[in-house]
Amino acid sequence: MSAVTGPDPEPAGEPARAGRRELTYAVLLSLAGAGLALYAATRTWTVELTDRPPLPPTRTARTGAALLPWLPALAVVGLAGGGALLATRGAVRRALGALLGLLGLAVAAGGGYGLLAGFDGELSRQWPALCLVGGVLAAAGGGLTALRGRHWPAMGARYERRARGGGAPTVDGGGPVSGPRTREAWDALDRGEDPTVS
Repeated sequence: MSAVTGPDPEPAGEPARAGRRELTYAVLLSLAGAGLALYAATRTWTVELTDRPPLPPTRTARTGAALLPWLPALAVVGLAGGGALLATRGAVRRALGALLGLLGLAVAAGGGYGLLAGFDGELSRQWPALCLVGGVLAAAGGGLTALRGRHWPAMGARYERRARGGGAPTVDGGGPVSGPRTREAWDALDRGEDPTVS
């Protein structure tokens, strides 16, 4: 007599793999967007020619950072926040994602302003456009984190001690780790336990 079996259960590791993949996407979007915006903000957006007869005209180049001084600062904060996504978890990570989304939108707004504003001199449109794209990418990474980042894995979670009824860490359930039992101590480290706590 054969047992009735249902559909195969989903592999236990699949949600964790999906979470790591989404975390990777969010970090890459945030870092790439903020890095692109920072690079674009340091390029020349306008060039002004000033006539000084009988001398030749002087050429004054202005970067996006000179025209919008807050723009590179927001991009640097976005870079730092993108890296911080790896070190946070839960509600803190989601709040950080929301903040990164807002920063990305502000950077994108700066790029859009650079495209539409009537700055003096000859305008270079590609750098404000790249700044706009970078801001949108960073905002997408932050938005993804705010929406789905609560259950993503945290950096170093594998090595955190799990509570076991308030007792000391054990080796294969056999008692506290003590003395020079090197192999057992390494096995305890592999399980994420601290062999020095007794």
